[in-house]
Amino acid sequence: MYDLIIIGGGPAGTAAGVYASRKRLKTAVIAYEFEGQSAVSEDVQNWIGTISIPGKELAKDMKKHLEAYAENVVDMVEGEKVKLLEKTGDSFTAITESDKKYEGKNVLIVSGAVRRKLPVKGADEFEHKGLTYCASCDGPLFSDQDVAVIGGGNAGFETAAQLLAYTKSVTLLCRKPVCKADLVTVEKVTAHPNMTVLTEVEITEVKGDKFVTGISYKDKQGNMHDLPVSGVFVEIGNIPSTDFAKDVVKLDEFNRIITNPKNQQTSTPGIWAAGDVTDELYHQNNIAAGDAVKAVEDIYQAHTAR
Repeated sequence: MYDLIIIGGGPAGTAAGVYASRKRLKTAVIAYEFEGQSAVSEDVQNWIGTISIPGKELAKDMKKHLEAYAENVVDMVEGEKVKLLEKTGDSFTAITESDKKYEGKNVLIVSGAVRRKLPVKGADEFEHKGLTYCASCDGPLFSDQDVAVIGGGNAGFETAAQLLAYTKSVTLLCRKPVCKADLVTVEKVTAHPNMTVLTEVEITEVKGDKFVTGISYKDKQGNMHDLPVSGVFVEIGNIPSTDFAKDVVKLDEFNRIITNPKNQQTSTPGIWAAGDVTDELYHQNNIAAGDAVKAVEDIYQAHTAR
């Protein structure tokens, strides 16, 4: 019986594991791999305390940090995915895809999310070669260049606002007649002189040689257009990894776990959640790690109060 089961091994999972070890909570960290979405980034520049680091190296450093503190307190279960989380009396059981069972008094879900990929020709070929799914990770690499943002939601416009600080121009492409982002956000971003919004367009191809050189799109009349850009930032949504927990915690309309931002508690006593898997407004490495630490602090208080 573990004091805590942590499901996920990204920045939130490793941060939680380190804090759980320091508080001597007998813990199992179950993760298919100890990485996060930023592991695919060539250069992460916003991990506080580290000016610049490749995503893969950052992931290795986080894993090493957890290994250094794990001792005989934290069991790192790598290469496993949880397929079902059940409430069993006063405890919880996490069942992996290999049918192994881990029982714990408390659970912290930090299983993250995966970016919804752009399903057009060239998107896979030029990923990490000008096409990216993480503006906060890769945006500064495109300073003084023309870039495109795909997606008309709040994430798309927030990404555009971030990019406008250092790029030459930003063109946002949206499939719908009216972008679904908040009106205030749209008005603020579109007021910038270097910002262009194209509505009712369909992306058909990402073009390039060794790196992205542009995109092709079709307008509502069916006419084809080419847009020369050096970078393509895709913001068409995330798919949270919550299927295994949908019967034990409340989810929002996007299948994200609903949490109390004060302590990361979910709707079910004994289960906490942090990072991209939650309904947290902002999703970044530093925020995920911080929220996971907040959760462990609260878990520790609950554990010692019993």
